[in-house]
Amino acid sequence: MAEPFYITTAINYPNGRPHIGHAYEGIATDVIARFQRLMGRDVRFITGTDEHGLKMDQTARKAGRTTIDLADEMSGYFREMADTLNLSYDDFVRTTEQRHHAASLELWRRMEAAGDLYLDRYEGWYSVRDEAFYEESELVDQDAADGTKIKLSPQGTPVEWTAEETWFFRLSEYQDKLLALYRDNPDFIRPESRRNEVLRFVEGGLKDLSVSRTSFDWGVPVPGSDGHVMYVWVDALTTYMTGAGFPEVDGELFQRYWPANIHMIGKDIVRFHTVYWPAFLMSADLPLPKQVFGHGFLLARGGEKMSKSAGNVVDPMELAERFGVDSLRYFFMREIAFGQDGSYSAEAIVQRANGELGNAFGNLAQRTLGFMAKNLQGHLPQIHGHSEADKALFEAVDRAVSKDIPESFEKLALQQGVEAWLQAVFACNAYIDSEAPWALRKSDPERMETVLATLYICIAQLAVAIQPVIPASSSKLLDLMGIPQANRTYVGVREAWYSPLAESGFQIAAPTPLFPRLELPEEGDA
Repeated sequence: MAEPFYITTAINYPNGRPHIGHAYEGIATDVIARFQRLMGRDVRFITGTDEHGLKMDQTARKAGRTTIDLADEMSGYFREMADTLNLSYDDFVRTTEQRHHAASLELWRRMEAAGDLYLDRYEGWYSVRDEAFYEESELVDQDAADGTKIKLSPQGTPVEWTAEETWFFRLSEYQDKLLALYRDNPDFIRPESRRNEVLRFVEGGLKDLSVSRTSFDWGVPVPGSDGHVMYVWVDALTTYMTGAGFPEVDGELFQRYWPANIHMIGKDIVRFHTVYWPAFLMSADLPLPKQVFGHGFLLARGGEKMSKSAGNVVDPMELAERFGVDSLRYFFMREIAFGQDGSYSAEAIVQRANGELGNAFGNLAQRTLGFMAKNLQGHLPQIHGHSEADKALFEAVDRAVSKDIPESFEKLALQQGVEAWLQAVFACNAYIDSEAPWALRKSDPERMETVLATLYICIAQLAVAIQPVIPASSSKLLDLMGIPQANRTYVGVREAWYSPLAESGFQIAAPTPLFPRLELPEEGDA
């Protein structure tokens, strides 16, 4: 049985429509999931929506709607985004589902049985927008328009003083255990900059955490405690186990996939995932995820963080419609060093798509396959011995496909993986220009066939290798080329599939451009 691999996106908070940051995270997670499948692993990829908390309740009340009605609508937008961007998720978990309530209740009961929950009164600063508690020392003072001082969270969101009876989790008891976790598992938090931030926070001392609310009722009810609902982050984090069949700990799903290999999240919620979440799981005597990766922010032009208040939030559906899903996916993986902040612009998307996907790879496939369709009636050419140039190209492409690309993707160095692929594409273009099969058509037909066969094999290998990034375009090209499904993996594409395919009588149809040229938007457009 194939080795399991469980990966999740952050469970999105659907208090509004998805923005481009949600799309970026979903695409990156999907690239990793697709890559792992091509490596032969049994992958389970989970995404979903975290719909509880005061913010959702307030938004629904202001709109004069029931909270579940608003949650249904907003969650639908996130599912639509995932489908439009061709995310290959295996389950979409909503926190309003009964199965998730059962999972949250079981986690609570386990923490209670461990003696880690107690009832007391909470007084302190709370950000409704972040659904997070903050210490006074973490707040930032800012001048309001009327000249008064206001306090903001480290994320720049408003905070309010909150006082209510709540259940507390004994987080302070887990400081040493968490520090031991980080010491013994240095890859538990990645990248290194996030790990250092968390270490400093935990080393500074942990206070017990308020884990229930009584000021509203939109959440999972606390068992045996009327009027209390679980703090949204207890509920939201449990979603990762809901997607693995929890609370059925003896069930096939949980036994096979938990603990998760990777939680993919934004850097602004690292604390919840690397401090609270492992402490909850330790208390509940459940296995911890193997890694939490906090990726950077996607910034607007000018380097500003995108937010509703700044008026620079971008609809990913509009970008996908304008530029194409695969062009958008490619741009994000090619442009941004994964783990760091990055920016985007329409001009940059167009330049990458036209220059690298269109001119470099698409045109390489177009002129090679088009030449074969026209001059060989679509029949695959025979190989009449290989020259040193042929061998050098095979070595360059094989090194990229069998080593550089998979090693980079395995380390989540996604940009480096795409760069290795592109360098192999450039090598193919240099080869076709120097060997000039169009000139060999009359002077040396056998050599022409060998050159075309060499290019055909290399193009197929590169199409297979880039599948995680541009799945629809790669599939279209591989279908056109007749590559068997069994050979569309990192191992299968290196097997001896060409001769059997050529001998089968397969014929290539005249190709159409794989990546139609994109045009820059009109002045003033996004």
